[in-house]
Amino acid sequence: PMFTKLPDALLNVKELKDLYNSDSQAKNLIDNALKLEGVARHSSTHACGVVISKNSLNHYTPCQFPPQKDSGIVTQYEMHNIEDLGLLKMDFLGLKNLTIIENALKIISKTKNDKIDLANISLNDEKTLKLFQQGKTTGVFQFESSGMKRYLKKLKPTDFEDVIAMVALYRPGPLNSGMVDEFIDRKHGKKKITYKHPIMENALKNTYGIIVYQEQVMRLSKDMASFTGGQADTLRKAMGKKIAELMAKMKGSFIEGCLKNNLEKKLAEETFSDMENFAEYGFNRSHAVCYALIGYQTAYLKAHYPAEFMASLLTSDQENIDRIAIEVDECRQMGIEVLPPDVNKSFINFGVINENKKEEIRFGLSAIKNVGHNIVETIVEERKENGKFESIENFVLRVESKDLNKKSMESLIKTGAFDSMEERSKLLANMERILNFAKEHQQAKNNGQVSLFGDLGSSEDNINKLQLTDARIIDKTEKMAWEKELLGLYVSDHPLKEYSSYLRNNFKSINNLSNEDVNQIVKVGGIITKIQKIITKSGKAMVFAVIEDLTGKIEVLVFPRLLESNQEIWEEGNIVSIKGKLNDKDGVFKLLCEEIRRINMDEAKKYSKENGIEKDDIPENSEGSIVAKPCGTQNAELANAVPQPYRDYGTVEENNSSKNYSDCENNTETVRDEGEKYLENNKHPLAP
Repeated sequence: PMFTKLPDALLNVKELKDLYNSDSQAKNLIDNALKLEGVARHSSTHACGVVISKNSLNHYTPCQFPPQKDSGIVTQYEMHNIEDLGLLKMDFLGLKNLTIIENALKIISKTKNDKIDLANISLNDEKTLKLFQQGKTTGVFQFESSGMKRYLKKLKPTDFEDVIAMVALYRPGPLNSGMVDEFIDRKHGKKKITYKHPIMENALKNTYGIIVYQEQVMRLSKDMASFTGGQADTLRKAMGKKIAELMAKMKGSFIEGCLKNNLEKKLAEETFSDMENFAEYGFNRSHAVCYALIGYQTAYLKAHYPAEFMASLLTSDQENIDRIAIEVDECRQMGIEVLPPDVNKSFINFGVINENKKEEIRFGLSAIKNVGHNIVETIVEERKENGKFESIENFVLRVESKDLNKKSMESLIKTGAFDSMEERSKLLANMERILNFAKEHQQAKNNGQVSLFGDLGSSEDNINKLQLTDARIIDKTEKMAWEKELLGLYVSDHPLKEYSSYLRNNFKSINNLSNEDVNQIVKVGGIITKIQKIITKSGKAMVFAVIEDLTGKIEVLVFPRLLESNQEIWEEGNIVSIKGKLNDKDGVFKLLCEEIRRINMDEAKKYSKENGIEKDDIPENSEGSIVAKPCGTQNAELANAVPQPYRDYGTVEENNSSKNYSDCENNTETVRDEGEKYLENNKHPLAP
């Protein structure tokens, strides 16, 4: 399981322990891994830190070339030592979200001829705020996690100030202190907005009487104790860096200043104490505003230009198959069809098209795994200049590139990019013949060779034509496996389609789960699409899984006792029935598993064949790609496809892009604590 060190895994994970004791090769591998675990792998360069000094850096620190490349200079001292020397270290961050915005604007300009100046859009746009209120923020900078979506739906932002506040509040300190719920209750009038003294209102009125930002601490110190700007900033630094000696000094100055302004000592002491407590999780308002503005702009584009925004988002993440699957699922929930890749219709990146009198997104060729950018550029340029490719022969004769190799051709074939020309199995079976044909043609062309038959016409054409041999038709299950591997999702079909009638009549559809089902035993059937195993602090293994039917997805929690009895069934791709209690903790449906069984596929197929597949079971677009029916809001939370305990602590700011804490290797304890906490808070007969 992730975040588990090897010694702990050997002790607690039965499968690994058994493998270690029974397989000499595995034992040797693990023994060597144990020696290497924890050893510094390499020296690295800070992603965005720049050291600035008045004189040459050689006067202050030893320098070297970075290990990854010969150009540039890096300090040999690490960042904390650099700061201790008194050198200035600035972090210059790049956000991919700015590129997403820029590309979306280009697509909008091209498809709709609209020129949008984001600097002048309304910050209280009704459509944008509605998107926040509904928590439909997948792809929106800083607002993607399911926990954030949950609080947005509770808060129901009515202006940009609320959006700024959520950026500052959605972090462990405010969440654990109950401050976020207090903020929401005050906004909606469930709790009274109060101030300890009227003088505090100017500083706190925008946040319903609650200290949310560091700048509010500065404002309070000015209003109450007549601090200068410099003193107020010193107080902010002392609190932010928790400098005890300086804090004590500033406390004396604050109380003294309050007394001079005829404020009671008790009020001064209580206010300073509140500010000290706030320092544990205080956030900079100017930082929050910048992030909120970028988040708001992405939300604005998603609300007003959904297809263009999603195409830009998909392009940005096209090298990340897991994200592509999430974002395509989001498109489908928004009613936007995502069409499969096609060498005659796809662009380099994801593109917005309007072929069927509605906006659709076409898969970009660059999003196909193992297909390089150079070959994609060559394909698209050739098609633009000389028209569509008529056949596979026509394709390999016209696309002349060293990057058109076996690996790239296989990926294009397996994902259906040539489906309009020939069956996938036939192309794969003739792969060597196709590549040799292209190679021989290119060599002949380079050597200036011409046909001996001159202008004899058709007989010469037949001799030089690419002849393909027949091949067995490949099972659609294998096709879907290729698509899942190379695109991250199923596009030509769905593994559950032929069992749709059986699933509909024997199980509760995931999309039809409602609040009435909460705390009731329900039975769902579908395919396991995500497995995440963790080891809790008590040393027990538990699983967070995602099961998907033809209507939606739901997260499934598998407690240790049940897991011990059927570990082998918990594998991605297994089609199963799950019985358990429906839970709506945190406003998101989860299924607490009590029983799991494999579905008898022969029986299910026979049943569905006899009862027919209804049109409503699974709609198809014009090209046969599967479009899941939009899931309910609850199920939409699973778009992130990462178990809830891994998501609720928001995002790491200090990075070049928004990244879940679940991805951070140093957050082991948080993940384990969350798994443990879930067990404690949800008493269940199968929990340890």
